[in-house]
Amino acid sequence: MDLERLKDIPLFLVRDQPFMSTFLLVLGALSVARIVYQTLSVLLQIFVLPGKNVKQFGANRGAWAVVTGASDGIGKEFAFQLAKAGFNVLLVARNKVLLQATASDIAKKYPGVSTETHSIDFAKGDEAAYQGLAMVLNDRDIGVLVNNVGKSHAMPAYLVDTPKEEMIDIVAINVNATLRVTYAVLPGMVERKRGLILNIGSFAGGLPSPMLATYSGTKAFLATFTSALAEEVKSHNIIVEHVNTYFVVSKLSKIRKSSALIPQPGPYVRSVLSKIGLACGAGYSGRPGTSTPYWSHALLDYAMTLIGLPSVFISYTHGLHKSIRKRALKKQEREAKRQ
Repeated sequence: MDLERLKDIPLFLVRDQPFMSTFLLVLGALSVARIVYQTLSVLLQIFVLPGKNVKQFGANRGAWAVVTGASDGIGKEFAFQLAKAGFNVLLVARNKVLLQATASDIAKKYPGVSTETHSIDFAKGDEAAYQGLAMVLNDRDIGVLVNNVGKSHAMPAYLVDTPKEEMIDIVAINVNATLRVTYAVLPGMVERKRGLILNIGSFAGGLPSPMLATYSGTKAFLATFTSALAEEVKSHNIIVEHVNTYFVVSKLSKIRKSSALIPQPGPYVRSVLSKIGLACGAGYSGRPGTSTPYWSHALLDYAMTLIGLPSVFISYTHGLHKSIRKRALKKQEREAKRQ
């Protein structure tokens, strides 16, 4: 029975029907108990319970961690923290100079691990480029794959105003790259009966985001793909997790200042690696395989689930993006005048 309609039940039915009164009291108590249980479960997962130890996926035993988009931001931080955990690290990205700089920094800080790089432009990756990457991946004991590479829009824009090349690149990087890299790595994990795949997602995948429609759609794909794949491979002792992410300080987000809701990459990545296997804030959102591990992101995700009303959040996001686009266009105008 819909609790919102209980108020419409005539009072005399409750007063004159003890069974009805008892039924409504029990129904209300169960509803309250369910919310209390869910909330306590979420809080325990966020603040108390540890996730699976990332070292169980082959750290200090010669296993490799492969990180895409590893030359900067979140990807670079994943590479450092996985090296610290004892994994050899393969850094995959487009910019060779930044890749080599990151690899050198890791080698200096963690001399006991092997660090290698592979350059590929996922936006333009043709069959030959992906075959070259597959050859690099095939002969390795890969324990962890972090599908972090991603691309968003230069600024919020309606689909009709989105440059075609930008739209094509977003799909190629956010969808095709994840599929192809996972496809190359997964057979070895199945054979070894061990593996962790982290697909770095976005709140935009769970909440349709007007004026970022292409990006939002690709992130929704990532959540659904992860849920399906996680069920396929769980019998092989492989964890596939969609990491739901709000904003993090990075070039992709174009945010430079951290806050309670917008962490630096270091604390964010630590939260991801410390909560493997726990849904945290995404536990009751109806998205199997999804985790929202960072504490403030988790609380926000859970609050949005409790509140419901997705149309309200979509409308708010639309207004926010219109404002962001307006400011971005004004900035472009100012910069054009200076030239």
